[in-house]
Amino acid sequence: MKTIVYSKTGDPSVLHLIDRPVSEPGSGEVRVRIVVSGVNPTDWKSRRGTESGEALAFTDVVPNQDGAGVVDAVGPGVSNVAVGDRVWLVLAAYERSNSGTAQEYAVLPAERVFLLPSPATFDQGASLGVPAITAYRALTVAEDGPPRLHPGALDGKIVLVAGGAGAVGHAAIQLARWAGATVITTVSGPAKAALATAAGAHHVLTYTDSDVATDIRSIAPHGVDLIVEVAPAQNSELDLKVIRNRGSVAVYANNGGDQMTLDVRKHFSLNVRYQFLLLYTVGIEVVRQAAAAINEALVDGALPVGADAGLPLHRFDLAHTADAHALVESGVTGKVLIDVSAA
Repeated sequence: MKTIVYSKTGDPSVLHLIDRPVSEPGSGEVRVRIVVSGVNPTDWKSRRGTESGEALAFTDVVPNQDGAGVVDAVGPGVSNVAVGDRVWLVLAAYERSNSGTAQEYAVLPAERVFLLPSPATFDQGASLGVPAITAYRALTVAEDGPPRLHPGALDGKIVLVAGGAGAVGHAAIQLARWAGATVITTVSGPAKAALATAAGAHHVLTYTDSDVATDIRSIAPHGVDLIVEVAPAQNSELDLKVIRNRGSVAVYANNGGDQMTLDVRKHFSLNVRYQFLLLYTVGIEVVRQAAAAINEALVDGALPVGADAGLPLHRFDLAHTADAHALVESGVTGKVLIDVSAA
């Protein structure tokens, strides 16, 4: 089979296409014929490491955490999927050398494989994973919010999504709207505003406007219930101005800096909760619960992808995985997909 690997950290040039035998699934494992692989920022960050040329934990690594395909074989003890099932994957490459989705066949733990509902496409499946489950987690961490999303779960709530044109922001807008929230989002300019609107945001604002806090307060006079935050260092002052008493800020990235300053007394007075989240260490039970709700949203048609849905798709073939990584690393808006095999 065709496989992409890298044997040291570095820029996209460390990625190489090789041939290797197809592996058999062991106990609790599933082999999936990958149709579409999704590329996330976490994939290029793992590949790049802290500096070029670092030794890896394995001889070589197959990249990419997300993807979609068809179950090709199952090992003993697997009951959640069967041969022939259409599936989507998450955390495929986490702490494993040869399970990433940048290859024709991937063998990975069954707990990281989820049925892809029949209305959904492989493009949708490959676009879920890290972004959608991260967004789901961000929307379910509030003190008095729902522990699980479903239609009506966020009725009466106002959610602010920072960076609504990004992949996580896009999923957060769609899931929050599906669950009944009023969704406000902030973006950098008109082009991204059009994407956030297409994703379903009710109110789209430009975060560089001097009166953006006033605009948010005009929509949410008592403050927003929950903030899905991509740039806490840059937005901490704005978030404090617009959060309600006992509101929550869910932080999933560090865009704009690793250090942030908070006014302790003002946050005291509002009983604000900050929830930091990282998908790799959140626990498989949270991932499983999120995947179940995401599948319900898929059935309801709530998670479309493509430019018309606010998430432009950029396509590559497997041999050009390095170009796909480079495009994600450049900060492209939209979702980068790799066509691995025929559907």
